[in-house]
Amino acid sequence: MPLKTIDGLETRPTTDRIKETLFNILTPYLADCRFLDLFAGSGAIGIEALSRGAKSCVFAEQMSKAADCIEENLKFTRLDPWARVLRKDVLSALRLLEREGEPFDIIFMDPPYGQLLEKSVLEYLSQSCLADEYTIIVVEADLHTSLDYLEDLSFHIYKEKIYKTNKHVFIERK
Repeated sequence: MPLKTIDGLETRPTTDRIKETLFNILTPYLADCRFLDLFAGSGAIGIEALSRGAKSCVFAEQMSKAADCIEENLKFTRLDPWARVLRKDVLSALRLLEREGEPFDIIFMDPPYGQLLEKSVLEYLSQSCLADEYTIIVVEADLHTSLDYLEDLSFHIYKEKIYKTNKHVFIERK
């Protein structure tokens, strides 16, 4: 289904080809999973996860226009009963979710490039109940993003998929 995206350069929608590759890797883990989509943009990744069998998805997006777009896309796809949109910055959303105390099966993040936001999130998750030993964390990043600090956080990269302009890094607890 064609999803809405927001105009402008404030978000970077993942291309269909890259999204297909991502979900070919994640498919064995999607059935009945709890999915968390951080820096969710239009919500396309979380919506794809729901459409492929995820039990639920929480979307964290602080930009109002983007959060509106996620809600419209969820209604359009009729997946809104299984979704929750948090209109907050990612760290505030994580603190809220932590109070609920249940880990996610898959955590996907596509933060703005070059701001080290993925590091802040990974530092938080390393001390959080939201990511346990079974959680798959996927970071979409530019090709120059270094995650050489992961070992210090008790995480490790178990797979990396490199594209022309960006990459998906698959992370789990050691």
